[in-house]
Amino acid sequence: MTHVVTISATYGAGGARVGPAVARRLGVPFVDRAIPGAVAKGIGCSLEEALHHDDRAPTGLDRLLAGACRLPGASLSGVEAAYVGATGPEGRLLYDREFVEHTEHVIRAVGGRGGVVLGRAAAVVLADVPHALHVRLDGPRERRLEQAAALRRSGGEDAPPDRGERDDTTGAAWHPPTLRDLDDNDRARAAYVRRFYRTDPAAPGLYHLLVDSTAVALTTIVDVVERLARERAEAAGRR
Repeated sequence: MTHVVTISATYGAGGARVGPAVARRLGVPFVDRAIPGAVAKGIGCSLEEALHHDDRAPTGLDRLLAGACRLPGASLSGVEAAYVGATGPEGRLLYDREFVEHTEHVIRAVGGRGGVVLGRAAAVVLADVPHALHVRLDGPRERRLEQAAALRRSGGEDAPPDRGERDDTTGAAWHPPTLRDLDDNDRARAAYVRRFYRTDPAAPGLYHLLVDSTAVALTTIVDVVERLARERAEAAGRR
């Protein structure tokens, strides 16, 4: 039986903690940073370039969108033709639309073989998969900020290291998470969905389950998502 779960999570909502736990319970792969790696391989660019366009990196697509809005006469409809600094095989310029198309290909493969996908508008991409369960994690800004810091201290993700620690990729010192960090990340993640799928990632109609993950324990959410995913797969199998 194939289990497919998509998780959309705002900053500090615990998606990086819930996703892997659900995947382990269901015995399927957790697909997060593996997506940019697969995209990079398919296009022929570096992982660094793929991560630059990843929807969870506020310095990537969010910066592109913000820059386009400052251009005279520019509109979001013309952003996909912008040069974004990445090159493919034989030095060919790559555009953000290509990254999205390859990312969709990776996500659709998960819809067939099973897995848990975090972010990247997976609920939209796999909306037509009958056995897929779509989950949205959110909560009040202040409580999400507190949770982001708590997850960082307990070894989770979604929050920068405490002051004095350094980012594993850039080596730069990080500051504790702030509301500005939260808002920047939320805008980046929402911009990806709105730009390429013309929908609001918070729209209830996209999901089967919406949870305030700052009010419900993440372990409880994992239990609920696992049960619903199994029930949905079984129901689809009976059709």
